[in-house]
Amino acid sequence: MDPLNPAFDVANVSYRYNQTPALSGLSIQVARGERVALLGANGSGKSTLLRLLGALSFPSEGQISFFGDPLTEESLQNETRFFDFRRRVGIIFQNPDIQLFNPSVFDEVAFGPLQLQWPKTDIRDRVEQALQEMGIAHLRDRAPHRLSGGEKKRVALASVLILDPEVLLLDEPSAALDPNSQSQIVDLLSNWRNGAKTVITATHDLDTLEEIADRCYVFQAGRIAAEGTPLSILHDAALLERTGLLRVHPHTHKDDARHPHPHLHRLSE
Repeated sequence: MDPLNPAFDVANVSYRYNQTPALSGLSIQVARGERVALLGANGSGKSTLLRLLGALSFPSEGQISFFGDPLTEESLQNETRFFDFRRRVGIIFQNPDIQLFNPSVFDEVAFGPLQLQWPKTDIRDRVEQALQEMGIAHLRDRAPHRLSGGEKKRVALASVLILDPEVLLLDEPSAALDPNSQSQIVDLLSNWRNGAKTVITATHDLDTLEEIADRCYVFQAGRIAAEGTPLSILHDAALLERTGLLRVHPHTHKDDARHPHPHLHRLSE
């Protein structure tokens, strides 16, 4: 990681919901082109940080920089800076219904390019390409709210990826999907633009960790409990148990004795 040119530099950031602390003195860096997973149980602060990185909220204390420029509410008052940031940073929410509001899938995917005033002929061609890449071309005239969870997630991804952002922020991208849809989404993200983009994923799904991330931050109560490679994190059972990512259950064996063993469990929101 190049510390002189990080995509994001989070310096001593705190955030509160009303008076309840969600992040406390958090400092991390994410390099250009790096794939980072933010791991943690519900309420650990990972999704809050994702919102701050996406400039949907702003820190109560501390500072976040995006490629060296301060990311503040005041800086995004500048229209040019606002549209530049929104073009460069794409966000996929855990619940795709939050970001799907157009009457058809085609209109949904075309919405961003229209806001950026792309030529209409280019928009039509790019939308068709994005629908094909996501395997949802047959849904172009369907209403998004009538689609399955996996189909909605693909539409949400297409509506963001069509803009070819430099950075992709994902909140639980495989949540509530069937195994086949999960596998397809993971394959897409792990190979997106041949790994040339910065991808930050908030998740508590350990099953796909090695496929989607090069480095992990483990969150606990709004602070960083650990940092490491996916392999090192997955092999630290004590850390995973302490941070609510692994559960220990007693099991009865043939000798009728009950023995506690650690088991990885995918935690649902």
